[in-house]
Amino acid sequence: MKEKLIREHINALKILDCKNCENSELLLDKKRNQAAISNLTCCTLKKDGYIFLDFGREIHGGINIVVHKTKDEQSGKLRVVFGESVSEALSKIGEKNATNNHSLRDITVEVPFLSNNEIGKTGFRFVKIEALTEYVEIKSVTAIFIYKDIEYKGDFECDNVLLNDIWKTGAYTVHLNMQDYLWDGIKRDRLVWIGDMHPETSIISSVFGYDDCVPRSLDLTRDETPVSDWMCGMPTYSMWWLKIHRDWYYQNGDINYLKEQQDYIFELLKKLFELINDDGTNKIDYKFVDWSSFETDAADSGVHAMLTLSMNTGKELCEILENTELASECQKNLSKLKNYSPSYVDNKQMAALMAYSGAGDIKEIYEFLKREPLKGLSTFLGFYVLNVYAMSGDIDGAFNVIENYWGRMFEFGATTFWEDFDVEWAENAYGIDEFPKDEKSDIHGDNGKYCYTGFRHSLCHGWAGGPTAFLSRYVLGVEILEPGCKKIRINPMLGKLNWVKGKYPTPYGEIEIEHKRENNEVVTRVTAPKEIEIITGERG
Repeated sequence: MKEKLIREHINALKILDCKNCENSELLLDKKRNQAAISNLTCCTLKKDGYIFLDFGREIHGGINIVVHKTKDEQSGKLRVVFGESVSEALSKIGEKNATNNHSLRDITVEVPFLSNNEIGKTGFRFVKIEALTEYVEIKSVTAIFIYKDIEYKGDFECDNVLLNDIWKTGAYTVHLNMQDYLWDGIKRDRLVWIGDMHPETSIISSVFGYDDCVPRSLDLTRDETPVSDWMCGMPTYSMWWLKIHRDWYYQNGDINYLKEQQDYIFELLKKLFELINDDGTNKIDYKFVDWSSFETDAADSGVHAMLTLSMNTGKELCEILENTELASECQKNLSKLKNYSPSYVDNKQMAALMAYSGAGDIKEIYEFLKREPLKGLSTFLGFYVLNVYAMSGDIDGAFNVIENYWGRMFEFGATTFWEDFDVEWAENAYGIDEFPKDEKSDIHGDNGKYCYTGFRHSLCHGWAGGPTAFLSRYVLGVEILEPGCKKIRINPMLGKLNWVKGKYPTPYGEIEIEHKRENNEVVTRVTAPKEIEIITGERG
């Protein structure tokens, strides 16, 4: 595997606090990253003393500590605690569900004198370094930022600064998770959860175009999952694998790569056919779609939506791969699924999937979604909620959700988007960049649900960046009509905006797009590579 990951040393932006510590300001010096035999003035941490650093934004990696002296040239001992929030970096394992799951973030290490020590690999913004021995003289502390050195080929800018910041933050959130494989989170869930990837791959297409972490992750999951099993142990996750392949092919147009999947695609579709009853119900027992619907009556509608999406996707893939027999079977099973209309039971995520897949009435579902529009959302499937707003022609309604749901995280110090968020958490809470306040709740440690309560909650989760893909798709107006971006419809939805401009990456280069209101009409200017046919008109 040829790696494209780079390592960049960055200094802390500021020192938030220190105790029993001398010359702490020297750790902000950018020219001290090598041990040296000389009479230096260093930051000295005495026993039980600590220094608390803020690197200014969420990053993936660890820290490098250069130690100058320790007592009697014996090894000193430090406790290093990484945190996505100040309160997490102050916590102990077990406190408010603080863990070392998936990556070590609370570490005790020995550090020799005149040593250069790399410690940790996780997602963090804050670090607390505590001396456990008599004293440790520290010459420097830098973060080792590990990320893919790739170009942001896509772009989005409009006359709404908050929407611009949200687009960029969603892109950055996913960028951090583009490591050797495409992860869910950089602190916890450093795993390929195929069923969570569709918002991420949609963002990658909008921002980076092609990146090999996507096919690598798709192939890893395929190769580790016999078609007799379910990807990640869940039927709907195998279904998402089909949808991701369809969209990835339309973005990149690599028919040879798609043909490498055809045997698995065909066998998976046959397996799904056997689970669909003539009356449109199904034989799937493990109905996991997302946490909000798990073990509730709403899960049935989510599974039904995913089966509908899979039959539509499967039909399209089979036609591309020239398997007319299986394409016909997909259509027959779509007809069966139409015989059944399960209830989404007041679950906005399942309702949105019903509309997005074509399994539910869009008008009815849109009316449901816009009642108390900020309640009952998730940062993951909220992406499909936004899609339903746009499909219903209400782009301003989508802007309201983006600004007041995703945008609300900025009020609490977010530099990346979180695994989940509930607007009710914001009531009388302090931010992730603040020290605990007795009269307020901790928006990180006191919240979270399901498997991600308290500090186990990831504050950089790739699935949460959906507004980035959404804004490129519906506001910039890019709709791919033929595989490989050979034919693209440009049809913007500006709503309250006066202008929007940006770029969209294709295999042939970037399309440059600008929309502007002139005399109460939207005037569009597009510059595209000659290989791409650009059309305008009503979206499909």
